[in-house]
Amino acid sequence: MEKEIIKYASVQGVHVVSKNSPEYFPPHWHNDAEFTVILKDNCKYRIKDREYNLSAGDILLIWPRELHEILSSEKGGTVFVQFSSDIIDNNLDIVSASKFMTACHIISAKKEPETAQIIRDLIEEIQDIYDKKPSFSETKCKILIYKVLLAVGEYVLKEQREQIGPSNYSAASWNYVRSACNYIAEHSSEEISQAEVAKKVGLSPYYFSKLFKEYLQTSFPQYLARIRLHNAIALLADDSLSITECAYMAGFQSTTTFNKVFLESVGCSPREYRKLHSSIIE
Repeated sequence: MEKEIIKYASVQGVHVVSKNSPEYFPPHWHNDAEFTVILKDNCKYRIKDREYNLSAGDILLIWPRELHEILSSEKGGTVFVQFSSDIIDNNLDIVSASKFMTACHIISAKKEPETAQIIRDLIEEIQDIYDKKPSFSETKCKILIYKVLLAVGEYVLKEQREQIGPSNYSAASWNYVRSACNYIAEHSSEEISQAEVAKKVGLSPYYFSKLFKEYLQTSFPQYLARIRLHNAIALLADDSLSITECAYMAGFQSTTTFNKVFLESVGCSPREYRKLHSSIIE
């Protein structure tokens, strides 16, 4: 497994590969997201430990820090856009739904033709801007990336509503969860509790815990740890801060917990991550 640093030489925070897209690429990961339009049949990818056989028109979604590889791809079989994780991490709406969104890796052209077509068209627009470099290229590309993320978000929330069931899902309940996620994101560096967040959104601790887990498929402590991890990864880019300082500034109460969560999520220790990042930048 190798870490890749995406170099944004043309448009800051956005990179498009349309010509000479790789037919094979070994296992690797990066801090950035990578969304791929499949142009030809028989493209095979692996994300973590699962293989995907893709057909023309499908959309492949690789989220920040996910281990992935190209097993085989036809020549000229793909076009993909890579973009900074900041675009995701700095938007509370997306952070709120991230548990569902990051679980989605394929949007099938056969099963979800409308959503797949919307995303294909948007990525084609991004590619056109990237190639032609008009004024405000970065802004235009990022607006379109947000439209892609919006399409993905609406698709996965629709799927989630169907899984929860119409009798259990309601806009009011989701608003409670979304408000809680926003509060967690804004106060994650502080010593906050589940009871405090429940009170803030106006629910009893018991009902809040039940609702939170039902909608996000994760517990409050796990969700809070994930938000803190994202913040810590950003802080690690600052070499003037020690790893311990990064952990505590992000809200972790001990370096032991920080190291454990980091290793489980990223696949290496914070020290190894910083060393690798620094060596590649140099």
